[in-house]
Amino acid sequence: MQLARPAVSLTDFALAIECSAFASVLMAQPASNPALRNWFVAFFASVTIASMLGGTMHGFFEYSTRPVRKVLWVATLVAVVLAGFAEWSIGAALLGDAALSQWITGFALLLTTACLWIVLFVRQDFAIAIAAYLPATLFFLASLVVTYRHSPDPALAWGAAGLVLVFVGAGLQQLGVAVHRVRVDHNTLYHIIQGVALWLIYVAADWLVAAPLMAGSAT
Repeated sequence: MQLARPAVSLTDFALAIECSAFASVLMAQPASNPALRNWFVAFFASVTIASMLGGTMHGFFEYSTRPVRKVLWVATLVAVVLAGFAEWSIGAALLGDAALSQWITGFALLLTTACLWIVLFVRQDFAIAIAAYLPATLFFLASLVVTYRHSPDPALAWGAAGLVLVFVGAGLQQLGVAVHRVRVDHNTLYHIIQGVALWLIYVAADWLVAAPLMAGSAT
């Protein structure tokens, strides 16, 4: 079967392979902070699912009117929203104040629940996923910067750079910036940038999971 949008779908599948590898490696390695490791695994697993579903939809059902296309799209949005919740949880786990971490996790749960309800029962706009994912990414970035101030390891700086790159890629995608109209359109370019960003985030995750618990980290 020929792919409807080969560049978009294949780069989506590449992201799925990349993130599934990250999740598998993190899950297999010893962790000084198992809770933080599990949230990183949940994050990469959610991105894996979102990318696999997105690649399937763009590749095989892009122009289909069958109900399966809507199911794939809704499932993709759900996976993106859940990835955002994992980011909130990672950021909260990096804070030193247990009460603040608990409050933030509660807020994130309410936001995630609201976004999931809208996606499932109201409307299926990608803007809903953005509303869940981008604030979570910003909070994750802020928490990582604070952690870097306590433990200035290069891995954390690379992770912060990866999160900044997420915003850069999303901005270019929304502006419709493309290298080539067909081969590397704005969605394909976003996937390429996201692949680099996720690798940088993994570098930070690998260090954080194995590092001794820091004074600025919540248990």
